[in-house]
Amino acid sequence: MFLKAKRPSRARTAAAGLAAVAMLATACGGSDQASDTNKDTLIVYTGQSGDWQINFNPFSPTTLEGPGTIFEPLFFFNNIRDVEPRPRLGRSFTWNTDGTKLDVVLRDDATWTDGEKFTAEDVVFTLDMVKKNAAMNGTGYKGTATAVDDTTVTITFDEPSFMEGPQVLGRIWMVPAHKWKDLATPATDVVKEPVGTGPFQLEDFKAQAFTLKANPSYYDGEPALKKVRYLALSGNQSGEAALRQGQIDWQTGPVPDIADVEKNYPGYKAITVPMNQTALFTCSNAALGCQGPQTDVAVRKAIYYAINRTQVNQLAFENTSSEISPGAALLERDEDVVSAKLQERSAPMQPDEARATALLEAAGYAKGADGVYAKDGKPLAMTLKVVAGWTDYITAVDTMTQQLQKVGIRVTAQQVSWNEWSDARGRGEFELLIDALNQGPAPDPYYNASYFFSTATTAKVGEVANPNFARFSNPAVDAALTSLKGVDPKDAAARQPYFDTIQTEIEKAIPYIPVLTGGTTSEFNAKKFTGWPTEDDLYSFPAVWARPEHSEIFLKLKPAGR
Repeated sequence: MFLKAKRPSRARTAAAGLAAVAMLATACGGSDQASDTNKDTLIVYTGQSGDWQINFNPFSPTTLEGPGTIFEPLFFFNNIRDVEPRPRLGRSFTWNTDGTKLDVVLRDDATWTDGEKFTAEDVVFTLDMVKKNAAMNGTGYKGTATAVDDTTVTITFDEPSFMEGPQVLGRIWMVPAHKWKDLATPATDVVKEPVGTGPFQLEDFKAQAFTLKANPSYYDGEPALKKVRYLALSGNQSGEAALRQGQIDWQTGPVPDIADVEKNYPGYKAITVPMNQTALFTCSNAALGCQGPQTDVAVRKAIYYAINRTQVNQLAFENTSSEISPGAALLERDEDVVSAKLQERSAPMQPDEARATALLEAAGYAKGADGVYAKDGKPLAMTLKVVAGWTDYITAVDTMTQQLQKVGIRVTAQQVSWNEWSDARGRGEFELLIDALNQGPAPDPYYNASYFFSTATTAKVGEVANPNFARFSNPAVDAALTSLKGVDPKDAAARQPYFDTIQTEIEKAIPYIPVLTGGTTSEFNAKKFTGWPTEDDLYSFPAVWARPEHSEIFLKLKPAGR
């Protein structure tokens, strides 16, 4: 059974949203004409509010697009279902018995969109580049890659590294050595003219929209989906209005009366999967330069207990979200490995205001005449960043700020552009922000932990962390993650003690304050295109902003009637 909706956005005004849709209808020639002239074009809305700023560097935290569509991984791993990975640029891979050597056989028929041939040298170059640049190394890759010949790469590790397989093979985007070798700072350089091996390539770019077109030289054949057009609107409200008028074909995010999508939006269907975990991200680690009261674990725990999650779910998410574990494993997908040693298997859905205030007072906070707690003369006040246009998150933030006020915590919401929010998140220049913990390449909680809770994927404030944005660092968690790499993933009994350590340590520190498990809902045009994922055939996580998962869906889609 799947839950529902997610991906934020704030509508500046209803008039602004309708104006954006009117402009879109004019550009497309109206609904009827659009469906005719754009019958091979998938029009998508990712939640982007405001103009696009060009950047197709797949390793940049501000990349617009590219992973999976333009730049490919070696294999595609389904992170919802435990199934065999699907070959992309790789054909097959094998481990040695102790997990220290990974041999990969590559395709011999892939070319870059500039006509150059894809070879093992490109793979070695990409892996070496990622290893040398911490800001690009979101998987914590530490291997050594060697080209045996044009179609074979051997990757060796200093320690058993079975768990590195899906990350290295499924979450590192291959780039052309002949193009990227001249980039001065590949982690941050803006790529305006991307050259990849993927099924799509950039056709045109404007601040309000950009278009990918099918790659006619793609090794698996030119996709049936000929174009994907990405729109920038003013937020979820304008996205919903565009959906209602049939001007967009796929969006991932909330719409009113989500239960009746097929009735309210004729020709459209919806699918919902509980996957990404909504949380209040905190810059938590004072040792790495974080500043503010949220660096105190007592404050983070007080916030955790003060949240009325039932109310947040009702007001912000139409009851489409579900309970969340403070240990960060998914309660549904990872049920068998959720630790029995957690103090609480799931975060409380109702607030415990007495416990929240007791935690603060035990930590030396005293309530002032204004009802706000203070310590050492400093009020317990923080700013919470949210992207302008993300209406469900904005509603959630507004709801939580009122809830926190009841326990003497003053939180001020700050709506900023996505680019400003993303930059602040990466550099640790925030106190609180709302976002979601996404999952890794395979259906295993190891990956979420290795991304967001590993010392290897964080950095000092001012430097870009990728993606341990909370600056969490815990030797016991690091050791458990290292140990898991050397355990056969099929040996559940041997793995569980390490999961127990990871989850209980996360629960103690809660650097990302759990809110709810977001039910990720997409609405899509089933009349115009066939091949969409269903609950019976979840061949890929169905979110338009999920990379490379969206590219698998693009490859499956066909214009209706073909």
